[in-house]
Amino acid sequence: MLTKTAEAASVSKVMLCAPRGFCAGVEMAIKALNAMVAAFEAPVYCYHEIVHNKLVVENFESRGVIFVDDIADVPAGKPIMLSAHGSAPEVVEAAKQRGNYVVDAVCPLVTKVHHEVKVRSKKGYRIIYVGHDGHEEAVGTMAVAPHAIHRVESVEEVEQLPHFEEPTALLAQTTLSHRDWSSVADAAKEKYPDIYMPGKSDLCFATTNRQAALLQTAADCDAFVVIGSANSSNTNALAQLAKEAGCEQVLRVNSHEELPEGLTGVVGVTAGASAPENVVQEVLAFLDPTDGVEQVTVTKETEYFPPPRSLRNLLASIDVLATLALGGSTSDRPTYQDKKVSASEVLV
Repeated sequence: MLTKTAEAASVSKVMLCAPRGFCAGVEMAIKALNAMVAAFEAPVYCYHEIVHNKLVVENFESRGVIFVDDIADVPAGKPIMLSAHGSAPEVVEAAKQRGNYVVDAVCPLVTKVHHEVKVRSKKGYRIIYVGHDGHEEAVGTMAVAPHAIHRVESVEEVEQLPHFEEPTALLAQTTLSHRDWSSVADAAKEKYPDIYMPGKSDLCFATTNRQAALLQTAADCDAFVVIGSANSSNTNALAQLAKEAGCEQVLRVNSHEELPEGLTGVVGVTAGASAPENVVQEVLAFLDPTDGVEQVTVTKETEYFPPPRSLRNLLASIDVLATLALGGSTSDRPTYQDKKVSASEVLV
């Protein structure tokens, strides 16, 4: 039950951004790990946090999932899921070599960048990769071709790069803010006029959409609430963007419990791509604006990423065995309808 003091009950209006919260890649990864929990006896292991959200991780930990940062910490034969951020090729191979059942829940948009790194490095390119130091997605991407890739995240770092004799390519971490990306990309294009860039931007469409919705509202808000965890790159980018847009009070919170009392006036609300929708609704209930909630929609996301093929095959096999065990017919049984349930629903 959400409670507020009289002092906290002075929010006049909430400007709610859309799109917000779970993107297609996060939806896929959470539902995939949920299926693993249902299919196997605990514990199920996951290499790195499945997504960068404190509440999601705690939810799965309470259901017997153990998150590890080293494949060697997983007992042989135990099921392993690899996180949505993408894993280094040697990590994927190590997981398979241990005799474990492995499901790679990497986001397809990250896979696209891995593929570009592999192709360009084989063609002799030097790759300039714009990404955050130590971020799991950046670490996994750089491991695809460590001999050919140079990570930067500022104009100054681009200026410090040598002039390569080889052709150059420019790639990016998918969760960067457009502003972080654009200045560094411009610097790279100026220094290397013939630099190769993919025909379609590496920046995640969901990240871009959430930033566009925030920019539609931030300048008109007295405060802005960004829901998501401190280790979420796209969440931090949203908070930074709200500050740059002129909003004086920007709050990055995991849940309504971290909101301060005394918020007043018009409050903007959005959620990073790994934040559950039920948390958004709890924040709205806590703010309880006197003039209601206005949703500001910049686009409607319809993208859907199906579960990894290995998991789909496993679920289909379990379904057939269960049907036969119950004396049913496998010819007319309904198929697994992953698309009909949301990740927020499986968490709740």
